[in-house]
Formats: sequence, C-alpha cells, structure tokens
Amino acid sequence: MPRFNITKENYTMTANVSTIGKDILIEVIGGDNPHIGTVTTLTSDTDMQTIRFPSHDGRLHKDDVLAKRIGTIIQSKLPGSCTISSGVHVNHISQKQIMVSSSMANDLGKQILSWLDSYDFDMPDPIYYTDSKNPV
Repeated sequence: MPRFNITKENYTMTANVSTIGKDILIEVIGGDNPHIGTVTTLTSDTDMQTIRFPSHDGRLHKDDVLAKRIGTIIQSKLPGSCTISSGVHVNHISQKQIMVSSSMANDLGKQILSWLDSYDFDMPDPIYYTDSKNPV
C-alpha cells in the first residue's frame, strides 16, 4: 500500500492509498487527532460527492476541502471509482497551519497522480450476464 507524506508548519499530512481491483481508496489523515471527517467519491467522468460527519462539538467536519483538492488533481487519471476519507486535526491550529493545508493536499495529489501514472491497472474487466442469459 503506497503511503505519501508532506510536512509543513510542524504537522504531517499522510495519504494511504489502497487498490481494490481498478478502484482506489485514499485515507487522508494527519495532525494530532486523525479521524474520518468526510468521505468524498468520484470517478474520471462523474462529479465529486461528499458526506461530512459531525465532529465532537456538533459542527460538520471540513476535511472535504483537502479531499476535493486531491480529487481534482487525480480525477482524469482514475481507472475506476475513487473514495477519499479525510480527517486531519491539529490541536489549536494556527492561521499559518490552515493556510499551508491546501498546498499540502496539492502536494499529496501530485504524488498520487505520479503513482497512478506508473501503477499497472491492467486486469480483466468483470463479465456480466447479457439480457438473454441468467444464472443457472
């Protein structure tokens, strides 16, 4: 499983990438309290969709900002579907740390894009029954 990291302003953001057939699962985590704050889904030819979970204080997590940056960078190269779970929390985050989070996500997106270009997704396509055939 590939793991990509970027560190700026005293915290690290990590993207763990798993393949499931031609589909990709990306976990974006980091800071002091990694979690699953949002889930974003996309394919090369569909719009991104996001679910935002409530945090401990009831507000909705905003980690989709990071996932959408990564998704935008890699979308054209996706061989199948992609799910990005994202949860980065830095205790008492500073304005500088907030400002660099976008560039950190961009960097992770570029690292994943490079990996996508080199990974061999060559595998047989699934076989389905036609309309005239059914399981025996």
